[in-house]
Amino acid sequence: MIDDAAAVELLRRLCEIPSVSGDESAAVAFMVEQATRAGLRASVDGAGNFVATAGDGDRVIVLLGHIDTVPGAVPARVDAGIIHGRGAVDAKGPLAAFLVAVSRVTIPAGTRVVVIGAVEEEAPSSKGAHFVLDGYRPEVVIIGEPSGAAAITLGYKGRVSVRLRAAGPHAHSAAERRTVASEAVAWWSEVERRCAAFNEEKRVFDRLDPHLAAFNTATDGFEDTVEVRGSVRLPVDYPIGDLERQLRHAAESWGTVDVHGVTPAFRTDKKNVLVRTFLQSLREMDLEPRFTLKTGTSDMNVVGPVWRCPIVAYGPGDSSLDHAPNEHVRVDEYLTAVRVLTGVIERLGM
Repeated sequence: MIDDAAAVELLRRLCEIPSVSGDESAAVAFMVEQATRAGLRASVDGAGNFVATAGDGDRVIVLLGHIDTVPGAVPARVDAGIIHGRGAVDAKGPLAAFLVAVSRVTIPAGTRVVVIGAVEEEAPSSKGAHFVLDGYRPEVVIIGEPSGAAAITLGYKGRVSVRLRAAGPHAHSAAERRTVASEAVAWWSEVERRCAAFNEEKRVFDRLDPHLAAFNTATDGFEDTVEVRGSVRLPVDYPIGDLERQLRHAAESWGTVDVHGVTPAFRTDKKNVLVRTFLQSLREMDLEPRFTLKTGTSDMNVVGPVWRCPIVAYGPGDSSLDHAPNEHVRVDEYLTAVRVLTGVIERLGM
């Protein structure tokens, strides 16, 4: 069993090990070592995911977190009751809480609890989550993402990447005709206008959210080129074909639009055994439960539509600190989430 002091040290050390998407092997090896010491069966699967298992049986409970982070060094330390470090919130904190909670539970016969630290969640590939799709048929799933110790996340918006490329004759600054750069500016403005029109009187989770990531121009003196890269966050059941047609139409005759990396939005029903179990565990800890919907994406978007079982996301941390230069989680919140998860796993295993 991993006690509170060891749990804090586990997360600090995990945050100390860089694990940017595509380079997670050192952190995975560390988690395998820690899980083995805690008495779990631990290994690395074919995608490079960390996998730890407790119990044995046909009833499978999957706790799916991710071990990769975005770039950016945040020195790992514990100071004044706060754990600092890249991944402390997104999402090494939730993953460490999974492992600690499972180490504290006696799993009854017939039930198997699997903790997975997926690789490349922060990358468009979601390699780790896609790899496990065919390997498990879980009864319930908990996704390891920051929700706050008292909140349960029921859904995530989708996302699609867009890219515009265009080229045209180089124009003098005094010329009357539009440059391709001007056309591209107008194109992105039209994207934002159409999204704003769709969003009227809709709540945040049901809106289209455009994000301009890059705008690059170049010229060789004879030809001007422009490339625009961005994305649009999608609500549930949004017809992506309509958006693609609108984007292409807005650049018709002068530019080429590529729509790729489509991740549909996903939302689960809160009327199921997993949610009821979380509510019981939260109230037992004298916490006031609340439900959240997130505007980002997670591995819930990948596994939810395939596994089609009760699923929520849960974990310590303030999601506004995701990817932030001051990423941190409070020790008391982290340990509270561990206790909530311990109660959930114990009840589910009955």
